[in-house]
Amino acid sequence: MDPRCITPRYYVSPQIAPEDLQALAESGFTAVICNRPDAEVPPSHQASTIRAAAEAAGLRFEELPLTHMTMTAENVAKQRELAEACDGPVLAYCASGTRCSVVWALGHADEMSVDSILSATAAAGYQLENLRPTLEQLSAEG
Repeated sequence: MDPRCITPRYYVSPQIAPEDLQALAESGFTAVICNRPDAEVPPSHQASTIRAAAEAAGLRFEELPLTHMTMTAENVAKQRELAEACDGPVLAYCASGTRCSVVWALGHADEMSVDSILSATAAAGYQLENLRPTLEQLSAEG
């Protein structure tokens, strides 16, 4: 388990395991968002298994599987809504944490500077400079 801080309320991580959920709850997380489609992982790491462990640990669990094709404006808005509905820190996970970082970046282009967004993701280990043109466009539209 490798939670990486994007903001004090939004962390991202590579794939987590059922045995990680109790430690996440004890660390102060209040919710987990799964951005990884079940087709990418064995049954032991699919959303239903992680959900059961999360709920047993007292965590809220949300599922929004993302791929390149499903990184739509609607799903970007949904991710932000899911994260903001929580009353404490949220951990979003996928294969590496990149999708969770990208969806966060896209969802905040209307209120944060592009440099601030890219700085936050870079500090967490995600180099998203290739998103700059898209973020600049979203920022101009917002």
